[in-house]
Amino acid sequence: MKRTISALWIMMMLSALAAAQSRAGAASADLSPATQTVAAAQKAISEKPAEYAGYNFLATALVRRAQETSDVSFYAQAEDAVEKSLAMAPNNFESEKIRVVILLGEHEYPAALKAATALNQKVPDDVMVYGLLTEANVALGNYEDAEDSAQWMLNLRRGNRPAFIRAAGLREIFGDAEGAYEMIDLAFQSTPANETEERASILTQMGHFRLASGNADAAEKLLQQALTTLPGYPPALGNLAQLRIGQKRYAEAVALLQQRYQVVPRADNLYDLAEALQLAGREDEAKRAFTDFESKALLESKRKDNSNRKLVFYYADHAQQPVKALAVAQQEYAWRHDVYTLDGYAWALHVNGQNGEARKQIESALAVGIRDAKLFLHAGEIALRVGDVPAAKGYFKQAAELDTADSEQARSLLSSLSGPFGR
Repeated sequence: MKRTISALWIMMMLSALAAAQSRAGAASADLSPATQTVAAAQKAISEKPAEYAGYNFLATALVRRAQETSDVSFYAQAEDAVEKSLAMAPNNFESEKIRVVILLGEHEYPAALKAATALNQKVPDDVMVYGLLTEANVALGNYEDAEDSAQWMLNLRRGNRPAFIRAAGLREIFGDAEGAYEMIDLAFQSTPANETEERASILTQMGHFRLASGNADAAEKLLQQALTTLPGYPPALGNLAQLRIGQKRYAEAVALLQQRYQVVPRADNLYDLAEALQLAGREDEAKRAFTDFESKALLESKRKDNSNRKLVFYYADHAQQPVKALAVAQQEYAWRHDVYTLDGYAWALHVNGQNGEARKQIESALAVGIRDAKLFLHAGEIALRVGDVPAAKGYFKQAAELDTADSEQARSLLSSLSGPFGR
């Protein structure tokens, strides 16, 4: 689970609407938080139509609604609100920042980076602009630049929560699991008790860090705490499902992922559900889910906000269509080189028999420092294909030590390499 600065920034902006929401008595308790804040922003605009700030609030709420529903039409509505704000107050800085947030939401990372860089040059001491720079650079794989921006956030304002969250994400990528947890714990300690969605989000990330490092008991407690804080919170459901898969409690994982997909019907969420159904032995349902996933993923494949990473693994591991896997992977690799894109590209190369280049790409991903069992597993299998058994053993050992859902396969492969035919 990767928490973004733009998502946090949105929540912080929306908290300013809390008073307006409390006055909007007509808002139904059945409406989602984002829907309620959209209504509150619209009410604020109707009361003071000449003030540009209302349109900024509306744009922020619409971005949150887009994230909540996976409906990209809300980004267009948010852009329209920004245009109205800028018409009233040309070059107002908050509107310009929201425009970057929209670009990030649409995964237009190069454009977002360019726009955030321009804002940084205009106002070089704005903490949240550094957050936007950090997010864009992380998504593109520019990790040194991302680290520099995150450090500026920490330097400019001591103890600021957005900086802690971004620094935690970077430390995970750099392989510092304990440092990542320490940072996210500082973020949690600085989050007021009434900010339930933000607390649930941070608890989920804390659980993710513990799960990724193989501490299932700690992860369980944190994820259950997140779901107590905000029942049905989709990212917590997804992480808890991964924990259940590692425990081979596949039926429970399916139920959790079905619940998540009902709330957030994204194609990549459907892919996770299809895999869980397959693990649970529900082959017919899994086949239907994979077919539906492919259809949904292909509809959005040409957009930057897509499910192409999962589509690569679908074609490589389930549909046995390696040529299609490589075509999708190359499309993503052409514009971003983050560790997960490199992993998908390496795996697509591998299933197409291009193992020399595959090894180069997976080693580039691991060189950042990330400790991820799936990436180690892929690196081991690629090393085997090029005949480097000692390297393969090393990668499988690292995957096994993390004790996550991908570790069992690594242990099996490591055991086969330690037998009489693998020595």
